Amino acid sequence: MSEQPHHSMKIVGALNEAAALLRAAGIADNARPDARTLLSHTLACDHAFLIAHSDEEIDPATLTLFRSRVARRAAGEPVQYITGRQEFYGLDFEVGPAVLIPRPETELLVETALELLRETNAAAPPLICDVGTGSGCIPIALLHEHREARAVGLDISPEALDVTARNAARHGVGARLTLVVSDCFDALDAPRAAPFTLITSNPPYIAERDIPHLQREVREHEPRVALTPGGDGLSVIRRLIGEAPRFLDTGGHLLLEIGYEQHEAVASLIDGDVWTMLDTRKDLQGIPRIVVLSLRHRASLKLPIAI
Repeated sequence: MSEQPHHSMKIVGALNEAAALLRAAGIADNARPDARTLLSHTLACDHAFLIAHSDEEIDPATLTLFRSRVARRAAGEPVQYITGRQEFYGLDFEVGPAVLIPRPETELLVETALELLRETNAAAPPLICDVGTGSGCIPIALLHEHREARAVGLDISPEALDVTARNAARHGVGARLTLVVSDCFDALDAPRAAPFTLITSNPPYIAERDIPHLQREVREHEPRVALTPGGDGLSVIRRLIGEAPRFLDTGGHLLLEIGYEQHEAVASLIDGDVWTMLDTRKDLQGIPRIVVLSLRHRASLKLPIAI
């Protein structure tokens, strides 16, 4: 029996080598999980396979590919951009440098939206608008759970909407999701648009001063336009609170994800004559994360009168 080429390696050895390299690069907490994820992706297998076949040899070409991916991770590239995948609300989403990587805390926005949709007694199926939709994780998760609903996804980036479209097709909701390149609501025609039942957004909300303190993976790789609007981080939230009433049905809801220690600043932006602040939902760390607003009767809105 011929000897194995010296540059092949068993699965267990490749994992140990990768984890050591990632730890040396400062990725201490996630070194082993990241190594497993990258090797599973490279071998097109699950983690259980790696355990059951730990003594199996990896062929030289595959090992070279795996090592190149580990090197990218060691240089700070997020695992999700290397694999092109992220799970969100039980669904597998394509992600890439054009879109923000979906976060677990954003699942709280989806859960809250679904609760509100279940309580809606409207005769027509709900119409949802997601502003800054990115990968499409919010509207796609909502449409996947609520089979009658329709949605519009708005994003300033055409490249992001290309990703959204592929994700919508993957999960069978493309026919119920309309995608529009738009800076907030700018591309929508309010007088002729059907009013939305629900508007959701995970807007850019990080203050400019906080960008240097973000994790390297986020700061250097995720799209800056999806992270911060500059300044105090609240400019897009101000726009959404100010402009959403023109597009929302009476009694409809606006759900916003907000950042750490922003809830008081956001609460101060809310006009009590226009909105009822129903709730601020906290994430698993106890941080106020999702602001839930309900639109008061349209007659009370300080809006231009249509002639």
